[in-house]
Amino acid sequence: MIEADAPNNYQQIITFSNGKRLLINNADLAGLNDAIVSESSGRTYPKEYTEGIAAIEERHKQELERLSQELKIGLQTEATARAEAQIQEQIQSLQQLFKQQKEENVQLQQRLLEMEGLRKLEIENQQLQQRIQELEHAVEQRPSQEWGNTMTQQATKALNKQVKQALEKTIDLRSLAQEPPKENAQECLRLMGMALKNLASAMNNTQALEAAAIILGSQPTPSAIAYRAEQLEMLPQAVSDIRRVLSKPGCTWQDYWDVAQEYEVIKSDYWAELTTQETELIKTLENSSTEPRTIGIGSIVAHADPYRTLYLERGEVVDEVGGKVVVAWDHWRNELKKTQSYSRDELRFWQSQ
Repeated sequence: MIEADAPNNYQQIITFSNGKRLLINNADLAGLNDAIVSESSGRTYPKEYTEGIAAIEERHKQELERLSQELKIGLQTEATARAEAQIQEQIQSLQQLFKQQKEENVQLQQRLLEMEGLRKLEIENQQLQQRIQELEHAVEQRPSQEWGNTMTQQATKALNKQVKQALEKTIDLRSLAQEPPKENAQECLRLMGMALKNLASAMNNTQALEAAAIILGSQPTPSAIAYRAEQLEMLPQAVSDIRRVLSKPGCTWQDYWDVAQEYEVIKSDYWAELTTQETELIKTLENSSTEPRTIGIGSIVAHADPYRTLYLERGEVVDEVGGKVVVAWDHWRNELKKTQSYSRDELRFWQSQ
């Protein structure tokens, strides 16, 4: 009797009637009854059936192994796809977090810049307040004095009217018109202009910016006002240096010019500060000078503005066109542009450093 599945296609496990179990080749079984008895079915099958059944079972086993392999591959693919999706989701989350942190860093940087600007503004306001207090103290200690050549009462009233219109009653200068400063009016105007500029920056007030421009005599832009304020900072020193050289015994035009050319860019400002006697003395010195001081063809010049890079450069006047002079700069010899035209008040006679 066949009581168990064969381990292969060419042998069978046989149980004999005496109870003994043996593994016998299929070829050796053919000599018995040319048939095999199966205990499970109770039927006997011919040899060719047995081989067919074994072949079917083998194919079935192979199919099961193939399906098992495909199932494993499918599970691995699904697990890989799920892992990739999780990784992609984590990457997107990290990118979003990085973008958010970057935006927060930009906002913090802007806030720091604003705080730094406010700190500088506070320091500058403190300095201006201290300077105003010093001027007020100086006014109290000196006798009453009108503005003189600096600004007349009518000019003061006109200035107050312009400022009042620009500020729309934000700042009232009527008290300044009624009682002009007793000392250093230009310095008072400069401080007032800087205070208005700071007010415009702190409050984003265009009217205050326009008022500062009117007082300082510049364009209503922060850069133009700042540049004009820097020029006016030079004014007290310019007046002091010019008066010092004019007071020297035997002062000549050359003595005056050596000092005045450094302040040529604010000539109109310091000229208004000088007395009538001082301006007449300067005109006399100029007329008595034998050396021609008018810039013309052949003159060696430099720019008059100390804040320009051309202030220290050397150039030669090579032509005159339409009331302006054409200057060929030495350091432009190898450049495509070699000359440029200027009005005479933009230039000064060059002196080697």
